[in-house]
Amino acid sequence: ETMSPPLFSLPEARLRFTNSTRDALTNKTIKPLLNAFNQIPGSENEKKCTLDQSFRVVLEEEIINQASCENVLAIISLAINAVTDGICTASTPFVLLGDVLDCLPLDQCDKIFTFVEKNVTTWKSNTFYSAGKNYLLRMCNDLLRRLSKSQNTVFCGRIQLFLARLFPLSEKSGLNLQSQFNLENVTVFNTNEQESTLGQKHIEERDEGMEVEEGEMGDDEVPTSCSIPIDYNLYRKFWSLQDYFRNPVQCYEKISWKTFLKYSEEVLAVFKSYKLDDTQASRKKLEELKTGGEHVYFAKFLTSEKLMDLQLSDSNFRRHILLQYLILFQYLKGQVKFKSSNYVLTDEQSLWIEDTTKLVYQLLSENPPDGERFSKMVEHILNTEENWNTWKNEGCPSFVKERPSDSKPTRLVRKRPAPEDFLGKGPNKKILMGNEELTRLWNLCPDNMEACKSETREYMPTLEEFFEEAIEQADPENMVENEYKAVNNSNYGWRALRLLARRSPHFFQPTNQQFKSLPEYLENMVIKLAKELPPPSEEIKTGEDEDEEDNDALLKENNESPDVQRDKPVTGGQIESFANKLGEQWKTLAPYLEMKDSDIRQIESDSEDVKMRAKQLLVAWQDQEGIHATPENLITAMNKAGLSDLAESLSNDTENSS
Repeated sequence: ETMSPPLFSLPEARLRFTNSTRDALTNKTIKPLLNAFNQIPGSENEKKCTLDQSFRVVLEEEIINQASCENVLAIISLAINAVTDGICTASTPFVLLGDVLDCLPLDQCDKIFTFVEKNVTTWKSNTFYSAGKNYLLRMCNDLLRRLSKSQNTVFCGRIQLFLARLFPLSEKSGLNLQSQFNLENVTVFNTNEQESTLGQKHIEERDEGMEVEEGEMGDDEVPTSCSIPIDYNLYRKFWSLQDYFRNPVQCYEKISWKTFLKYSEEVLAVFKSYKLDDTQASRKKLEELKTGGEHVYFAKFLTSEKLMDLQLSDSNFRRHILLQYLILFQYLKGQVKFKSSNYVLTDEQSLWIEDTTKLVYQLLSENPPDGERFSKMVEHILNTEENWNTWKNEGCPSFVKERPSDSKPTRLVRKRPAPEDFLGKGPNKKILMGNEELTRLWNLCPDNMEACKSETREYMPTLEEFFEEAIEQADPENMVENEYKAVNNSNYGWRALRLLARRSPHFFQPTNQQFKSLPEYLENMVIKLAKELPPPSEEIKTGEDEDEEDNDALLKENNESPDVQRDKPVTGGQIESFANKLGEQWKTLAPYLEMKDSDIRQIESDSEDVKMRAKQLLVAWQDQEGIHATPENLITAMNKAGLSDLAESLSNDTENSS
């Protein structure tokens, strides 16, 4: 019989792990825990959960025995190492930290938190970050709830800074996306004038018990140059301004803005005229700070009336107030996505803010110590803040940029086979195109350029070929009925127009003839082409249905006197020849061919070349005259225009061609 493996026992495992943890702490090594983990039977998950519990048991004993912070932190460090070695759950160190901070008083929490701060890189590593970020956030928030913002200000600040370092910049929970204000930060001051001690006579003040403080300050140091009295009225106005800094939205309300404006002008006037501690006193303060004199920091303003005098002459205090103004102005002027649409400044308000901003910067730069440098630093920080606002308005796009590709060009992996992988690889060196029909088509002519130059790719027919049928149908002798003529087929008509546009000089010529339909226009063009194109076998007689008789007579006349070429309409070849000779004298001839000024201008705008203009003139005249566009009539017009030499040359050409 085979022995079954020993089963996992929780009490035994817990006891063993607890003892091993104590050993590990005593010897300051993790080995006892690793040995125990490997020896205890059971699944890895069962053992991990048990070790988590053991850590908490040992920590609980230490806390109850009021062990020192060092002992407590040793347990947490051990847990961190255990996570790294994979023998306990990643969240364990955070659970232990939470237990410790919940149980210890605040002064000891400070020491524990120092450990948390130092280990920020550990918490941000892949092993711990996702497991612990929520624990750490909860732990920090619990601590903040226990701390007083005014008493433990620095500790609160450390916690906020730790969270800022722990979470990425784009972490939504830390962004104050909607630009909300801490409205709970109310500044309390004396609002009861009857209780006020300010502004009463000096003797009364002595009776109130301020004699010692006045004496400490020194009578000769009391500022006296201010024209505005330091009384309850100024005190009330001064501290009332804090409410606007707390909640800037009030500035958009008309009445509140007027109050703010009035109070601000008075306070800034006091700052301008009320002299600060003399420079000697400032130097003393600086020396104190340098030699280790402690710098006292208050998170809340001290609003006692008795301090008003001292505060107005304190350069540090003044800096705080002036900086508050700049932050407020930046909000009022800035574009904030979640601002209500009603929150818009008037031109008057914008102007006042602009002027006051300059004044505040001036007061800051005059404020010792290092006023100029401090003023520039503040300006720089507020400008940077603008970028932050813009980023939030744009919906916080990621700061992570894609890593640029390495400078060495890497050969891209092809998704499809390259041409060289299949060209000429088939039987008989055929190029395989991946499908039978494509392969057949491609191999008709494997050389692309040769295939493109091939004459068989010339798909455009000649005018003779295309219009042969239409010319035959136009001949009255063939007696083709109108409805059966090719020119009445819309498909044929469309192709005919395309061909005429490419191959006929008549297509783009202006004409005065009006055509009611495409077939009618094509019929007219067919007659013109019949006259110009060489006959296939014998001369084709042409004519239109409407005036068949006239055309018959004309054809008979042509047949009767074949030698008299000058009475026949001009051909395309003759027009080409005449145009070359006419050249730049075309404009002289134009009026004698009854061309209007508008037609002449049209010809001039259509072409720069004089021969082309001459040709356009003759083609336009041919269109206009129809069958009367004969060489005879052209020669007559030339003689009238005083171009007798040209007329004679033309006459000789016509006779020679006959």
